[in-house]
Amino acid sequence: MALKGKKRTAPAASAPSKKRKLQANSKPRTGTTQSKKGKERAADRGYIEVPGNHGDADTEDSDLSEEDAGLLEEFGDRAGFLNTLDRKGISTSKKETERLKQLNKPVRKPKVDDDLPSIDSHDEDEEAWSSGIDDDADTISQSSVNNSDQDLSSEDDLDSDAEMSYERIPRKVQESREAKTDRHIQGLPIKSADGRIHSTGMKTAAPPSSDEEGNDTDESAEEQEMPVEVNKIDDVATGARFGRPAVIDIVGNKSRKARIQGAKDQIASICQEIIAEPENSLGLLRRLHTFSLDKITSPSHPEPVLNNIIIRKLATLSQLAVFKDIIPGYRIRALTDKERAEKVSQMVARTREWEQGFVIVYQNYLRSLEAELKAKSELAEVALKCICTLATEVTHFNFRTNLITCIVARLSKKSWDEASDLCMNTLISIFRQDQTGTPSLEAVQLLNRMIKERHFNVHPEVLTCLLHLRLKTELCDVRASDSKVDKNIQSKGKAAARRAKGKPTEQPHLSKKARKVLKERKEIEREMRDAEAEVDKEERANTHTETLKLLFVLYFRILKHPRPTPLLPAALRGISKFAHLINIDFFKDLMQVLKDLILRDAPGENASDDSEPFVVDANTDIQHRLLCIVTAFELLSGQGEALNIDLTDFVNHLYAIILPVSISMQVDAPPPSAFVSKFGNSKQASIADMLFRALNIVFSPRSTGNTAIHWRSAAFGKRLLIASLNWPPSSALRALEFVESLVAKDPKLEALLSTEDRRFDGVYLPGVDDPQLCHPFGTSFWELSLLQQHHYDSRVRDAAHSLSNYTRS
Repeated sequence: MALKGKKRTAPAASAPSKKRKLQANSKPRTGTTQSKKGKERAADRGYIEVPGNHGDADTEDSDLSEEDAGLLEEFGDRAGFLNTLDRKGISTSKKETERLKQLNKPVRKPKVDDDLPSIDSHDEDEEAWSSGIDDDADTISQSSVNNSDQDLSSEDDLDSDAEMSYERIPRKVQESREAKTDRHIQGLPIKSADGRIHSTGMKTAAPPSSDEEGNDTDESAEEQEMPVEVNKIDDVATGARFGRPAVIDIVGNKSRKARIQGAKDQIASICQEIIAEPENSLGLLRRLHTFSLDKITSPSHPEPVLNNIIIRKLATLSQLAVFKDIIPGYRIRALTDKERAEKVSQMVARTREWEQGFVIVYQNYLRSLEAELKAKSELAEVALKCICTLATEVTHFNFRTNLITCIVARLSKKSWDEASDLCMNTLISIFRQDQTGTPSLEAVQLLNRMIKERHFNVHPEVLTCLLHLRLKTELCDVRASDSKVDKNIQSKGKAAARRAKGKPTEQPHLSKKARKVLKERKEIEREMRDAEAEVDKEERANTHTETLKLLFVLYFRILKHPRPTPLLPAALRGISKFAHLINIDFFKDLMQVLKDLILRDAPGENASDDSEPFVVDANTDIQHRLLCIVTAFELLSGQGEALNIDLTDFVNHLYAIILPVSISMQVDAPPPSAFVSKFGNSKQASIADMLFRALNIVFSPRSTGNTAIHWRSAAFGKRLLIASLNWPPSSALRALEFVESLVAKDPKLEALLSTEDRRFDGVYLPGVDDPQLCHPFGTSFWELSLLQQHHYDSRVRDAAHSLSNYTRS
C-alpha cells in the first residue's frame, strides 16, 4: 500500500528521434564488434573477393551460361593454368598494393658531395680516414648485415624497385699515379684529301683538379708538364673546306701536271659557286685570292710554299672575271659611327656586313696587282691588263682613282710599247663613256700632275687621249663669256635696286616664306634625283668646267715653256679643238704666244745642259708652224670675231711657208705615230691637210667678208701653182681645185689665165714672202700649161686643162 502512495518518477525526456539517430551514429566504432550500416566500398577493403568464389570448390556457378559451359568442356584442358593463379594476389586492392610497396621500398642514402668522414665517425685522427679498398670492403660487409632483413622480406616481391646491396654503396674511383701525371685529351681525327680518316696524334693538356693541386704540391714542383703542341686549324682561305683539299696540298704536289690540273678544277668550282651566290662567298673569294699569291702559308704549314706562275695567272684572271660579274652597280662607302650604332633589320645588317667584307677583299686584290706592277715581275703584264679592264668596266666602283693612278704612272715613261697602247685606249674609253664627268676630271688631274713632275719629258702621244674628252659636246650650250672671265650674275642688291625702279630683273622678289618653301622644294628634288640615280646637269657642267680649266692650264704651260717640247703639237691640237671654250680675255696673250712660236729660232740652241735637247727636223718645224697658224685662225673664227685683231702676220707666215712645203717629200704622209688606237679617228693630219685647212679659213667668207682682197688671192694662187709642180698628184689636184675656187670668187683673177700682153705696174717677185709686195698681177698662171702637157697623172692634166679654159657662166 505504501508503494501505492508513492508516485513513480517520470522517465527522462528523450531527445527527438532525429537527434537520437545522430548520437547513435556518432558513437565510436569498436572494430568487428561494431555493426556497420550499409555496404563498405571496395576501394577501402584490403582484398576484394573474386565473384562466385566463396571458398567452396564444389559449388557450381549458377550464373554460368550453357554456351560457356560448352566451351569449358571443349577447351577445359587448356584453361588449367587458371587454377595456378595466386588468388590472394589477384584479389589485393590498389590501396593495399600501394601500402605494401611503400613498406618494402628501400631507404636511399643522400648523396655526399664532400670527401669528409661521416658524422657517426668517432675517429679524431683525420689522417686515419682513407678511401682505400679495405674501407670499401668493410662498408660492403656492414651494409649487407644491416640490410639483410629488408632484402629477405622483399625478395619475393618481383615488381618492387628494391636495389641490390652493392648498388647502394657510394662509388669511389681510385686514380692511379699514371692517370695523375698524364692528363692529356686526345685530339679529334681528321679527314685527309683522299677521304681516309686518321688520328692526328695531337694532345691537349687538361687542367688539374683541386685535389691534385692540394695533395701533389711537392710533385708538381719537381715534375712540370711538358709543353704540348696545340692543333692549329686552317681557315677557309687555305684549309680543306667545302669538300676540297687544302690549297697548300695542291700547290705542294710534286707532279707539275697534277698540280696545275688540281688548281684548275678547284678554281673553276670556286668561281662557279661565287657567281651563283655572291652574298655568302666571302670565304671563297679569299680562297681564290690565295691561289694568286707568290708564297702560300697556312696555320698548319707555317713554312711558305712557292706557287706556280701558271696557277697565279689563272687565279688572277679568274678573280678579274668574278669581280666584273659580282661588283654592284653602286659605290660602297664606309659606315659612319652613327650608322653603326643604330639598330637595323637582319637583312640590312647582313648586306652591310657583306659590302664591307667585299670591299676589303677587292682592295687586297688591287694591292696584289699594284705590287706585281711595281715589282715588274712575270705577272706585271697580266696585272696591267686586269687594272685596265677594271678601270674600263667598273669605273663607278671604289678605288677608281687608284686604278687610274697606276695607268697614268705607266704612261710616264718616254718609251712606247704595247702596254702604253693598252693604257691609252683605257683612258680614251673612260673619257668616251663618262656620263658624270668625275672620272675624266680625276684622270686630267693625274695627267697634269705627272707631266709637271716629269718636266714635260714624256712621250708626245700621252696628250692624244685628251682630245677625246666630251667637253665639246657636253659644254656646247655653255660658251665662254664674251666680256668677262666669270659669268655676269646680278647680285641681290642690284636686283632689288632694279625692282625698286620698276625695271625687270632676272631674280623675282620672294618673301621669306617663299624662299623657305623654295629651299625645301630644291632639297626634295635633289633627294629624288639621288634616288633615281640621274645625272645632275648642273653638277655635270660644273665638273666639266673644272676639267676644262685644268686642261687649258696644261696646254698654256706647254706653250709658254722656254724651250720647245715634243708635247707642243698635241697642245696646239687641243687648243684648236677646244678654242670655242676659251675665254675671250686670254685671246690677245694667246695670239702673241703663237707668234713667238712661229718666229722661234731653231730648237736646241738655248737648251740647258741638264736636259736633252729636243731635235726638230724640217718637216717637224713646218708642222709646228702650220699648227700655230691653224690654231690662231681657229681661235678667231668663232667668238674671236668680236675682237679687232689683225691676222696679217699669220697670213704672211702662211704665204711664206708654201714654198718650203713644196719641196717636202712627206707632204701627204701623216706624221709618224707610235700609238695604235682601237678608235678610228685618232689619225693625225698631214702637212697638206693642215695647209689647205688654213687656206680655207683665211679665204672663207666669214674671214674675208663679201669681197676678197684680189692681190692676196692672186698671190696665193700663183704660189700654189708653183708648188703644185713638185707635189704628188693628190696635193696637186687639191691645189688646182683651190685656185679654181679663188678665180670663181674674184673675177680679176681671170686675167692671170690669159697669156696675152697687158699693162701692169711692177714686176712679179716670187722670192718675196709678202703677198702685197710681190706684185702677182705682173705675171700669169703659166704653170697650167706645164701641168696640162707634161704631168704624168691624167687627173692632174684634166684639172689643169679645165682651169685654163675657165669661163664664167
